[in-house]
Amino acid sequence: MEEKSLRITGTDKTFFNRITRTLTKMLIPTKIGINGMLISIKRNNLLKAFEAYQNSNENYNQNEAEKKYDTAYEGYLEALDKYVMDSIYKKVRNNTASDFEKDALSKYYEVTSLKETEFVEYKNRKQKYLLELDNDGVQLSGKEKLITRYNEFYVSKMDMLYKSILKNYSIKLADTTNAYETSKDWIYTKIFYTLEEYIQNILALKIRIGKDNGVKEIIKDYENYETYTVGKLDTKDNIEKNVVLLSISRKLFTHSLPLIVAIQCYQKLLKDARILVQDTKIATKREKAYSMLINLFEDYNVKLLSTKVYWDNAKDREEFKAFWNKYKEICKLKETNFIEYVRQKEILFIKNDMKKIQEENTKTDYSKLITYYKRKLIDYGAMRELKNAYISQGKYTKKLKEVA
Repeated sequence: MEEKSLRITGTDKTFFNRITRTLTKMLIPTKIGINGMLISIKRNNLLKAFEAYQNSNENYNQNEAEKKYDTAYEGYLEALDKYVMDSIYKKVRNNTASDFEKDALSKYYEVTSLKETEFVEYKNRKQKYLLELDNDGVQLSGKEKLITRYNEFYVSKMDMLYKSILKNYSIKLADTTNAYETSKDWIYTKIFYTLEEYIQNILALKIRIGKDNGVKEIIKDYENYETYTVGKLDTKDNIEKNVVLLSISRKLFTHSLPLIVAIQCYQKLLKDARILVQDTKIATKREKAYSMLINLFEDYNVKLLSTKVYWDNAKDREEFKAFWNKYKEICKLKETNFIEYVRQKEILFIKNDMKKIQEENTKTDYSKLITYYKRKLIDYGAMRELKNAYISQGKYTKKLKEVA
């Protein structure tokens, strides 16, 4: 009837539109209205069920408490979902929404767009989105008792959701079929983005509320990460930041991001770092990028490969053993001759990487990097130029010989 009346108003159309908008504003449920009350009730029921589940000891009581907790959690999410559709959506449609509400609806649609193509990610991301939405309101309420109770639930549930999201990415990277080959770079981006999001929102909250659960082990890494949150980051800074994120992930998400996936992530960063070194034109910047690459080699070999127990390829295992034995011998120089220790370590890393590049079946052209590596080896006395030169592809090339 309203639509018909609007069609026949003629010159009074603007007047009736104004009345309609006013009535709609009055009827829209707000945060302190019907939906707000319902969310408060569901939230209180959830927190009681969560606390009962946390405190349950016997198997029977724990199973019953878990069922009640799951039911309360489901009802709570439904109330939050209803709030988005009944309140925020109507406000946006009627141009009465705040910037916060507009942004909230935009994020809601971004999450729901995953439903058809990425259902597992959609399921986890939607829960995460709804919890974040209500958490903002809880933190702004100023009710200390409620905030304390909610933080316990929020951290616990968010830990589970982030682990599930990262596990889903790990499954895709570990997939040996071609289904995800073309989008693997995008998956790496998602992994690093998700890790950073967790550190900013959940780990920071854990530290603030004094929740231990392994936080003490990564305080140094967290403080290191914080240095990358100030100012504009260049490519080198972003690679270094992602190395820190991976280091933290090895302590917080061991099962969600297993060793095989962490190795793939490191290899992606190594590739990015190599390209940065060979593409950087300014000498001082190139040297900084090179120093970062050397540090990345050490992290990759010491923190990851040295902890690897099972190797699919016996040849790779034996090659790493030989490399590792040389590395340990070089480390003995650290206390007695630090300069020689640094020199020998760089030579080892460069030679090892040159070998890996030559063995890799990659489309990336690393010829400029190889030339740069050889110049470093000559400077360190690990390779020498011969007087004679030979013609290769129409160009004179200096003969090089590795020093034994």
